[in-house]
This record gives sequence, structure tokens and C-alpha cells, in this order.
Amino acid sequence: MGVPKFYRWVSERYPCLSQVLKEHQIPEFDNLYLDMNGIIHQCSHPNDDDVHFRISDDKIFADIFHYLEVLFRIIKPRKVFFMAVDGVAPRAKMNQQRGRRFRSAREAEDKIKKALEKGDILPTEARFDSNCITPGTDFMARLHEHLKYFVNMKISTDKSWHGVTVYLSGHETPGEGEHKIMEFIRSEKTKPDYDPNTRHCLYGLDADLIMLGLTSHESHFSLLREEVRFGGKKSQRACAPEETTFHLLHLSLMREYIDYEFSPVKDKISFQYDIERIIDDWILMGFLVGNDFIPHLPHLHINHDALPLLYKTYMAILPELGGYINESGHLNLQRFERYLTKLSDFDREHFSEVFVDLKWFESKVGNKYLNEAAGIAAEEARSHKQKKQKVQENSMCLAALEKTENGIMTSSKNALEDEQEDEDLFETEFRQYKRTYYMTKMGVEVVSDDFLADQAECYVQAIQWILHYYYHGVQSWSWYYPYHYAPYLSDIRNISKLKIQFELGKPFMPFEQLLAVLPAASKDLLPKCYQHLMTSEDSPIIEYYPPDFKTDLNGKQQEWEAVVLIPFIDEKRLLQAMESCNKCLSEDEKRRNTHSECLMYWYDKETEFKYLSPWPEKFPAIQRCHTRYKTISLDAWHVEITHNKITKVNKSALYFCGFPTLKHIAHKFCLKKSGVQVFQQSSHGENMLLEIICDKDSKEQSVENVASLVLGKSVFVNWPHLEEARVISVSDGETKFYLEEPHGTQKLYLGNTVPPTKVAYVGEKEQNIWLKEVQGISEHYQKRKGIIINETSVVVYAQLLTGRRYQLNPNGEVYLEKQWSKQVLPFVYQTIVKDISAFDSRFSNIKTLDDLFPPGSTVFMLGTPYYGCTGEVQDSCDVITEGRIRVVFNIPCEPQLDSLIQNQHKYSVKYNPGYVLASRLGVSGYLVSRFTGSIFIGRGSRRSPHGDHKANVGLNLKFNKKNEEVPGYTKKVRNEWMYSSAVEQLLAEYLERVPELFSYIAKNSQEDIFYEDDIWPGEDENGAERVQEIVAWLKAHPVSALSRSSCDLQILDAAIVEKIEEELEKCKQRKSNKKVRVTVKPHLLYRPLEQQNGVVPDRDAEYRLFDRVVNVRENFSVPVGLRGTIIGLKGASREMDVLFEVLFDEEFPGGLTIRCSPARGYRLPTSALINLSHGSRSETGNQKLTAIVKPQPAVNHYNSCPSESSSVCSQKVHLGGLNHSPRSLFVPTWSKQDDEFCSIWQSLQGSGKSQHVQQNMNEKKGTQMLKEILKIDGSEIETKNEMKPLIDEVPASSARQDSHGAAMQHKQTKKMAAYMNKPHGVGSLHNAQTLETGGHPLFGPQSALSTPVSELSRICSLVGMPQPDFSFLRTPQTMTVCQVKLSNGLLVHGPQCHSENEAKERAAFFALQRLSSLGVNFSLPPPPPVFPNYQSIGAPVPPGSIPSVFTQPTANMMPPSSHMFGPMSWRAPVPIHGKSYYPSSYPGNMPLAGTVPVGTHNQFIPLQVIKKRAASKKNFEFKEFQGTLQAGPLKNEQLIYSETNKLIQQDTSTPLKSPQAVQSAVSFQDNVATPGVLHNKSTPNISSKRKTRKLAVNFGAPKSSE
Repeated sequence: MGVPKFYRWVSERYPCLSQVLKEHQIPEFDNLYLDMNGIIHQCSHPNDDDVHFRISDDKIFADIFHYLEVLFRIIKPRKVFFMAVDGVAPRAKMNQQRGRRFRSAREAEDKIKKALEKGDILPTEARFDSNCITPGTDFMARLHEHLKYFVNMKISTDKSWHGVTVYLSGHETPGEGEHKIMEFIRSEKTKPDYDPNTRHCLYGLDADLIMLGLTSHESHFSLLREEVRFGGKKSQRACAPEETTFHLLHLSLMREYIDYEFSPVKDKISFQYDIERIIDDWILMGFLVGNDFIPHLPHLHINHDALPLLYKTYMAILPELGGYINESGHLNLQRFERYLTKLSDFDREHFSEVFVDLKWFESKVGNKYLNEAAGIAAEEARSHKQKKQKVQENSMCLAALEKTENGIMTSSKNALEDEQEDEDLFETEFRQYKRTYYMTKMGVEVVSDDFLADQAECYVQAIQWILHYYYHGVQSWSWYYPYHYAPYLSDIRNISKLKIQFELGKPFMPFEQLLAVLPAASKDLLPKCYQHLMTSEDSPIIEYYPPDFKTDLNGKQQEWEAVVLIPFIDEKRLLQAMESCNKCLSEDEKRRNTHSECLMYWYDKETEFKYLSPWPEKFPAIQRCHTRYKTISLDAWHVEITHNKITKVNKSALYFCGFPTLKHIAHKFCLKKSGVQVFQQSSHGENMLLEIICDKDSKEQSVENVASLVLGKSVFVNWPHLEEARVISVSDGETKFYLEEPHGTQKLYLGNTVPPTKVAYVGEKEQNIWLKEVQGISEHYQKRKGIIINETSVVVYAQLLTGRRYQLNPNGEVYLEKQWSKQVLPFVYQTIVKDISAFDSRFSNIKTLDDLFPPGSTVFMLGTPYYGCTGEVQDSCDVITEGRIRVVFNIPCEPQLDSLIQNQHKYSVKYNPGYVLASRLGVSGYLVSRFTGSIFIGRGSRRSPHGDHKANVGLNLKFNKKNEEVPGYTKKVRNEWMYSSAVEQLLAEYLERVPELFSYIAKNSQEDIFYEDDIWPGEDENGAERVQEIVAWLKAHPVSALSRSSCDLQILDAAIVEKIEEELEKCKQRKSNKKVRVTVKPHLLYRPLEQQNGVVPDRDAEYRLFDRVVNVRENFSVPVGLRGTIIGLKGASREMDVLFEVLFDEEFPGGLTIRCSPARGYRLPTSALINLSHGSRSETGNQKLTAIVKPQPAVNHYNSCPSESSSVCSQKVHLGGLNHSPRSLFVPTWSKQDDEFCSIWQSLQGSGKSQHVQQNMNEKKGTQMLKEILKIDGSEIETKNEMKPLIDEVPASSARQDSHGAAMQHKQTKKMAAYMNKPHGVGSLHNAQTLETGGHPLFGPQSALSTPVSELSRICSLVGMPQPDFSFLRTPQTMTVCQVKLSNGLLVHGPQCHSENEAKERAAFFALQRLSSLGVNFSLPPPPPVFPNYQSIGAPVPPGSIPSVFTQPTANMMPPSSHMFGPMSWRAPVPIHGKSYYPSSYPGNMPLAGTVPVGTHNQFIPLQVIKKRAASKKNFEFKEFQGTLQAGPLKNEQLIYSETNKLIQQDTSTPLKSPQAVQSAVSFQDNVATPGVLHNKSTPNISSKRKTRKLAVNFGAPKSSE
């Protein structure tokens, strides 16, 4: 069926038809049907253009199994899973199959020939011949056995297949796959207990599935297919079906669109308007423009608007017909004839255009022929005859082929005669024109009446056969259309009296079909005894296998649409020729040459047996098979035409979630050329536009009313493909109503519950954003969906539904709670649908804890300890009443990756800029850049090129347009390409091989294409041979087979992945799996259930490279409970689309190879994983964010880097926290000077377990300890003996923080280890430099201050604000705008940019400008000391007034110092964990003091300030302080503390990327800088008198004398 053309045309005309499938939006289906041949072709020869491609059978079978699993899992059918492989087709289809197979064999030969000519060396193994995907071949027989094995295996081992009836209709069951499926649906519909609300999903790639689905007249029928990209080259298929984008085409919408298309005739017809009958006629019209059984009518091409023509003609003639043409699959010949007569006007119109051209042409050339094509055709005919030949005019008085010159002369002479004669001439010419077509195309000598009548009868018979085939099944196996071309419409007449009858006959046997459709090139697919029939000259049927044949485009454009001119097979002669050979068949071959029944399988717990593997070396036997099956006879589903209920429609169909309909919103429709973009390109034809009707006077449109209707409620957005969402704010651009909820709350306010609402007036900036959003949404609706939304008054902001999760209510009942995305998206109010009563059967039968956690079910722990461990539920009847579940957890041995993380720089690939490679190789940077990309060399010389053929001799290691790099070789850092040493070696080898090529290109750098004779001009030099040698060397080189990855992906290099695998092997040998039995509260258990798909198990978790994760999705390619390590992070614009590359601990079927051992890698979304490392981080408090993937793909430049020295001072410091954060993107390159430091770390790390530092510390005296940890040079310090160890332990009371809020505020409340800077130390400078000059293993040179993002983030850290929050907006022009939000309320928008990375940088730059314009001076001087001399703050305080700072710690307790729990008059209250640092709004902005007294000391940070307070749980009251005289100073001093705190809080891994980064956090002078919160109001009335205060300790300051 001119397949892609029809699918594309329909999708462009009706823009909302297709919907991209998202896992959490898939409607529920009862039956899933697969047309298997598409899957078999995709898995066996994904890319025919690659002549080097080879694949083994076991890989094909495994890929097919995997694809089937994925499709089953996506759709999750409830009742029936039907797999149909094409069996022997009806004779009518074989003509087309034969043409296709002959063409594909020839194309394959041509490609191989071209490759050999180019000098390619092809693999020695045989190429996969796609023609073997034909019933009866050995390949298909083996595939059938493997499919049976697969079904048995899945039913026995996969719970989701229980309760589903599986049908396998293999290649031995006659009939095309999709028609066997239709036969099944027809027979189901005749059953008395058939449910009219059955929901069907049919997977397949053919556009005629649209017709098939519509013939069923089912209201809930959808088609599933892969995303089709038109235009551009055929791209290779995504490597895993999980990453394939699937589209659902909803026939429910198709039916409504067809209704709109034909609605103009509603008022014009005298009989009843019935959309079901209209759809039947629509299907008939579709068959006229092309299908698999008959050739298309002349000049009717889909891309030349044939379909709209058919529809217009139909609407014009229908009122006169008195009824419909297609009566449930029976052609009403009388009406059909009248329709064709009306349609034949098109033939005349088409010819009249040609005729007008002819008149002009004739005047110029005197050509007798009417158009060029006819002219050429006639010339050909004449050359066949060799001599002029007069043909007598026949009874129809058609003019002869050769008209005499004077015939035309006379007609042109009598130009003054009346129009009548002109019309006669036109008719004569028209008949002549058609006659030429029949004579040249069909080779008839005399176009007689009988010939035309025969043509008409054949064509009508064909249309009737096709209608029967689609509506009632095969009515004749042996009928076929006997011509390569169809007649003209105007010649299909006098048909109303025809009697059309078919003889059923019998289908071919498999070997008969093989001989009928295969070309001689595929003879090896036949049994030996038949092969000579195709090749031997004595064969009685040798003429059916022409070695060469012609094709005729016949008005089409694509080669695959051309008519393949090979003779039709004569069935009788074929069978006669085969008869003598049949007796030579082996037993095995005889078995293959039979028809067999369809198999029906189901699960039966009682049955148990061992099912043997069809290929024991590759697929294991099924030890316990629980499958039963029965065979279904070939005619079991045959429905008599008279009993056919296929077109019966049930009007009581319900609205199901996920089956879109246009009914929910009032709208008008019209057809208009509007260029809607459906397949990444603007459409050419007309689009059916829908215009939403807005009620202008309606009061509902006011923002107050809208807010009262929808705020806090669930609504449906994205009409017509409705998705549920929770509304959190409503705005009309001036006023905004929003929910005031605690962070992380996401509840619905049902019934009359009033949501906690706040109102705000919107500022000018937000108004502009609002306008842009409205503009963006309306453009998206119009450009992509063909929906005009008109004027928008209200925008609703909502969070989409991501899935449902089981929760417990207070009385112990289990219910499914909807989970909403964190992302908030804008929707315009008029496109929102409220209050639909939808039928949703997903409400599961799980009501109590017993149902949710039955004994034996698998669960995962979400609490500490044992976070992420897999457990099995035990009998819990004794504890379940207390709301607990008894579980046995399996605690496997985990690999120790910490040392690998610290030393990853040793294994990770070092990248250098191009000029570094160039200088080492002694060539120019241009050559490095050029040779790592592509270089084209043409044949001949520039002056006289030979042909268009160009060879690419570049290394192809970088792809700018596609934004792809080759891991391990090239890396793109911002816009600069970096190269590894492997590239250097490769280029050195290349340079040695062909130095002359390098020198020629260096001299002629301005040219795009080079020519072989210019490079090797010498007489004795053969340029063509040299080019072939280079190409062959590159092809043979392993570099040609390397995989590319997107530049936005953050990945670990293959060498590191290998080390992780080694570590895992060591871990497996330790085999220390232990089991623990515990009782757990149910909210800490996650059970992988289908109802929870799409729900993120733990929303607080963040993901970094090296994180250990566990798969928690059941019935997935990856076995549930399998652990792995993250080796890649792939960002996306919606959080649900973020993917992680995971290296799993073991191989598994369906596993991918992602820079790792075969079949161990996979890409998974957040909803499939629990992050074990996140669990251990929350346990040990090392919660600082590092290499986290946020939904934007850009690399976060403020991610962490090691700080050289740090001190541990947190209640829950994991000792690993001493090094740079364990998952940092940036890796230390230690210098010699750091050795001492390293050894301290290693000694502290000890066993690598999370033990507290306490004991080590107590063994040494405090000063010594300080010296070692802080690396303070003793000479500078006057130590006092009172100094005691400074680490105080605090009870680990605060458990894992469940509120998403705490985790997401960049862990601002975690007081992290104190953080030391050594601006004068050699080591740190060295470090900073190595990082700056490109020593960075993953990202190449990154100078810390080169990006506004890192600068902004640094400034936020310095002034004690949480990290800035970046979010992205998409403009309709697909540009990106980044919005930066700071915790002080400042919101800055960047300009429109092409990439998210660029947008982020520009927005950060704007934010910096904005901050400086607010009067906050951030341009700090180059590295000042971190802490100044405190003496300058005020007069010294008598020593007695402050208790000793470093008291001896009591066990696990903070010292109850007098100033700990009561307010002291001289200083601010202690900043409290989790509370605001400012009791009230902060007074005014003061510029940062820029200067610091020279000679002040910067080596120590008072740790007293930073300790995690045991009292953090107590509620300090700030009230006493407010209103007192010290209010001002207090606030200021508090800021000092908070800044110090925040500075120190920065994780030990804060970037120290360059000396400038080591800038003073705060410079204290008499007026203190206050950049923390940028309020514009300043409090007048602040007391200028400052109380003096003394800070904890100041080494090197003179001792106070008072």
C-alpha cells in the first residue's frame, strides 16, 4: 500500500492522530496483537545499506525475544497476546512479494559490487539474506521452534504472563499475519459473551493496518508502531527497544476526524447519515490509490493529492446515490459505477492540462504526441515494430497510432469551426492518449472494446476480492490480478451488471510459494532438489527467473514503488515442474512443507515438566515448565459471510483513560493549508484544524473563578491526548493564586476541602514571562497539533501525574495514591478538561497490608540500615496488626569502589586540546582537527574530476552536527574538541603511512574536497590505489567500529569500567552474603508492582557516576534485584526522560554492551532504580551534591573538586567524606607535596567502613591532631596546652530525611567538615594549575572562573546562600531560555539560546550582572586570607567572660557550655539546623569590605562555629532578641556566623580549581558585609554601637592583656 506515503499523509491531514508513548500514560489494553514480520526484519537486518553487517542466528533470536518482551511490557495486555507470523499468502499477494524479493536480491548484489569496486574488504561469513523470511525456509522453521520455547519460558517464569492467553500463529499457518489477527477478532465478535468494550492494540508497520483496524468498527482500537522519521537518510535503529520512541495511533480519533472530513454531506443526503457506513466507504477509497494486490490507477498518486480528490468526488455524488457504496464488504456495483464515472472527470482534467501543453508544444515543434511520456512510449513501440505499421481503426473508431500529417494540418486549418469539433478533437486525442498507454505498457496490439471491458471487469473483481479479504477473510486463494498496470478510470464502465464470484481453492504449500516468489539469487533457501529449476537452462520454468529485469516508475518517485516487470508464475506449470522433484525431499524437509495449526498457550500451576531447549548451547532448558497448550484447527475462526458481525457497533462504549476523543472541549473545524509539523517537517497538504470556541461572556474565565474551580484539584491537560495533572497555581498575568504548602507536599484537595491559597500581584517581569508562555503554548498547539486556542485569559500551572503508589491510611487500609512530577508546567485554561467520568479499572484488588505484602513477595528497603537491599516477605500475621512487616533481607557483599574513585585519574583517558597534539606531532592544529573529522577525496583531479564518487579518508572521531563524540578518543568541552593520546598514536601512524597527504592538505587548507591526481601527480603514482589502501587500512582498524555517544552524556571511560568489573570479580570471590530478619514499617518497603510503574521509588535520591544501584522493575530485561554501577548519565528536559547507563554485576539476556563486557550494560530511567550509594550517603551524612544529573543535559560546572585539606566536624561524617566527594566529576591529580596528606587520609580511611573518627582523635593531643589535619606549620602557631581534641560527636539521632525538601536544598543544613585553604602552599597552587592546564581526566582543561555558572555558584557559597536553581523554558522556535532562581528571591532570565548549556551560562552571567547592579560588590580581591585578624572587630573582652572553647568531650555529647543554651548579650544565637538564619528581614545591603589588614592569618577556621549542634532539635526562641538595642549588630554578627558556617559547610569537595577561587569568604571590618539576602528595604534605626565580641581562637594574634 504505498505504505509510508499513506501513513504520512493521514498523520499530516489529521495532526492529533499519533501520540508519543510515555510509560505512565499508556492506556490499559485487553488484547495485544503483533504482526511479527516487522520485528523479524528489524532484528535480522536493521540496516541494509551496511554491506559489512553480519549477524548470527542466536543473536537474531535473542533480539526477537527481547523485542517481544519489551512490547508485552509496554502494553501489558490483560487477556490475549497474539503473535502472528506471515504464513503462505494468497496468490494475489504473491505477485507483489515476488517483485519485492527480486528487487531486494538485485539491490544487495549492487551494493556488494559497489563496495568491492571501492576496495572494501568484506567479511568472509555469508551475508544474512532477508529473503529467508519467507514461510518454509529452514530459518523460519528454527525461528518457530525458538518462539515456542520463548512462550513456554515466559509463561513459566514471568508472573505478568500468567492469566494471559497467548496465541502463536506461525509461518506454517496459512495467511498473512495481520489477516490471521483479523480472523481471530471476527470470530471473537460472533461470540455471545463478547465484551463490546474490549480494548485492542495492534503492533505493525504497514499503513493498511489503519484500514484493518477501522474495518473492525471497534471503538477502542489503537495501532502501535516505531517512530517514523521522514526525510534524511535511513538511520540505524536504536540499539535497544527501550530507547526506541513508539507512537500510538488512536483509531478512536481517526473515526472522529473522518466524521469531520465528510460532515458537509450530512444535510445534503436523503438517507440517514451513518458514520460507520462512511468509514466503510472511506476504506474503499483508500484501496483505489494503491494496495498490495493491484497496481495503482494511472496518475492517482497520494503525494499529488489523490485522496482529497476521491473525497470531494464522493461528497459530490453521494446525495444522488441513495445509499452507500461499500455495504459491509460487499460492493454495490451500480453506485460504484456512478462514483467512478464522476471520478473519471479527473482523467479528462488531467489530460486537458496535457492537451493545452500539446497545443503550445505543437506550435513550437510540430510534435504529434500529446505529452512527453506518451511520446517516448510511442517511440519505443515504433522501434519494436522496426517499420511503420498502419493499424486499422477498430469499431470504436479510435484514431490510429500513426496519424497522417495532413490529419493534423486539416484540423488546425479549420480553427474557425465551432467548439463542437474542438470537443470531438479533444475526445479523439484523449482516446488516442489512453490507447498509447495500453499499447506501450501492456503490449497489446489492438485496444478493442473487449479488451477494455475485460480490463474493467478485472479491476472491479479485484476491488471486490480486497473488500472480502479485509471484511470476511480470503474468498479465493488462487485469484490474482493478471496485469502489471491498471486501466484508466474512464474505461471502468458498464460494470453494474457484472456477476462476481470467487472459487475458494487451496493455499500453496510452503515450498510452492518459495519457488513462486524467490529469485535465483536466493536458491540456497530452497531444498537442494528444487534448486536446478531456477538455474538450469533445461528447466521447464526457467523463464520465471530472469537474471535481469526492468522496473518502471510509472509516475512514482521512489525506486521501491516502481513496477517490477517480471513474468507472472503459471501455477499449473510450476506444480508440474515440481512434481518430479518432490520424491527427493528428506523427512525433515517434508515436515517443513506442511500447513499446521495455530497454538494457544496458558499458565497452569498444576502442570510441571522440563521443557528442552531448541539450542542448548545458547538457551537454557526450562526446568519447571507450567505451560499447557492446545492446537486450534485452521478453520476454527472461519466466519461465514452471512454471520459476519464485523461491522456491528456497540453504542454503549465508555470513555477510557488514554483513549483520546475530541469530544471534551467545544470546537469548530476546518480544512486549511497551515503547514502543521508532524514529522519534524512542515506538512505540504491541507490540515484538519480545530478551533476551540471560547465563551467570551462566561464569568468562569476570571482568574478568581478558575482558581476556585481547579486549584489543588486534578484536571486533564494536553487535550486531546489527556494527561492528569495537579494544579498548583493559576495566573492571568496580573494576579496569581497559588497553593501554600510545605515543601514536598503534593496532595489533592477533594470535595469541599478548601486548599491553602495565597494571592500575589504579578510584577512586570513575570507578566512578560506569562505572555511568552501563552505565546509558546498557542504556537505549539497550532504548529504541532493543528489546534487554534484563540485568546487566552488564564494560565494554569500544574504537575503531571507520574504514576500511583501504594500508601497506608491511619486505619491500616492500603490505597493507591497518585504521584505527581516535581516539574511544574504551564497550560492554558481553555485546553483543560475538568470532571470527566472515566472508566479506570486500574484500581487494584490490593486493599490491606496482607494483600500488599503477601509472604514470598519481593520487596526493597527504603530505610536505613539495609537501604536498597532485596528482601522476601515472611509470614507477618503476628506483627501486621502493629503495622509492621517481617522481612528477610539479603545483604550482599558490595564492591569497594572508593580507592578506584580516588584514583580514577590514573585510568581515565586524558584529553588535550588539538594544539598540544599538533605540537607533539609537528603538524598544524588545522590538520589535527581536519583528520579527526572527515576528509573527502574525489576521483581524477580538480580540473577534470571523474564522476561523483568520493572516498572519506578522515578518522571520523567527532561529529559536530550530530553533537556526538567517540569515548576514549575525542571529547567536546563546551565548544572545543579535546583529543586523547590514542588519537595522537593514530595520527602518528597515519602520518607515517601517507606524509604526502598531510603536506598536500596543509598547503591547500581552503578546499573542501581534494582530488587523488592532485595529491599524487607523478606519472608512476596511482592515486586511486593509494586512496583504496588508506580506506582499507581505516576499515580494518578497530577505530572504525567504535561506538559514538552524545556529547551531553557524562560517562566513565572504558578503562575505569574495566576496573569496576575487576573489583566486582574480587567481590564475588568473597561471597559474604548474609541474611537478616527484621520487622519493618510498611512505608519503608517498596514492592515492585505494575501499578507503581513510572513512580520513582525514592524521590530524594540523587545520582552520580560510580553510584551503586539496584533494578527494582519486575518483568524487565534486567532481572529484578540485580545490582549495578552507574557509568553514564544522560540528561533530558523532562525528569521522567532522564536515563542512566548502568553496568550490571552479571550478564543477562537482552543486556547491551556499553563500554563493558557483553550483555552487562543497560540504560534505565530513575523509576527503575534504587540508589544504594544514596542510602549509604544519607546514613553517613555525606550528602553534599556533586556530579548529579539534573534534568538539564549540561555539565554542572560547579560540581565538586577536591579540597586539599579538610577537617572532619559533622555528626555523621563518613570517613570517605575526607577525600573529594566520592562521586565527584572532577578528580584530584596529587602532587608529591601531598603525600603526607594522602597518608593521613589513608590511615583515617582504615578499613573504609563508616566508623567514627572519635577514637583516632583522642589518642593524639589536640594540637598535634590539628596540625596534621590542617597541615599547619608549627612555627606559625602559638599553641596553648589547654587545646583539646576538637571533634565532638553527636548522637546520630536524625534519621534519613524523608522530606524531599531537606535533600534538595543542596543539603544546606548539613554542617560539613571545616574547609581549609592554602593559597600560599606550593601543593595547592600546583593542583590548581594542573587542573587549569588540562590535567583533568574527564573534562579536559577547566579553568574554574571561566564560566559564569561556576562563578555564580561560588559566590552563593561564599555568602551563604544555597546553590542557584536553574530551570529551562522552551520557546516555540525550539530555542531555550534559562531561568536562574536565587534563594533571596532574585529571578533572572537569560536570552534565547540554541543549547541548554549556552542558555545556562548566559543566564548565570545576567544574574552576576544583576547582583552587582543591586549594589553588592562581588569583585573580591585576589586571594585574601580566609580569616582576618579578629582584633579589629572591637575592644578585647576579658578572658574570664568566655568559657574554654575546646572542652574535653563527654561521650557522644556536646559540652553544655553556658553560652550554648541561653542567649548571651555579646553574640548572636547559634545558627540552627534547618531554621532561617535571620529572625526577621535582613537590614539593608552593605558592600563587601574589599581590604584586609596585611599580615593577617588565614590558616585556621574556628571550629566551634561549625560544629553540628546537639541542640539543633531544640527550639531556640529568637523573640527575646528582637526589639532590643542590639538588634542591628546582632543580625550583622549572625551573618558573620552564618557566612562562616556556610563557607565551612561547603563539602570537602568544593572546587579549588584555580588560585583565584581561594578568595576570602568574608572580610570583617567595622562595617560587616551583608550580601546574604538582597532585600531592598533597609531598616533605619539600627544602633551604631557595637558590642565587642571575641571569636573562638586566633592563632598568632597577641594574647589579650586585660
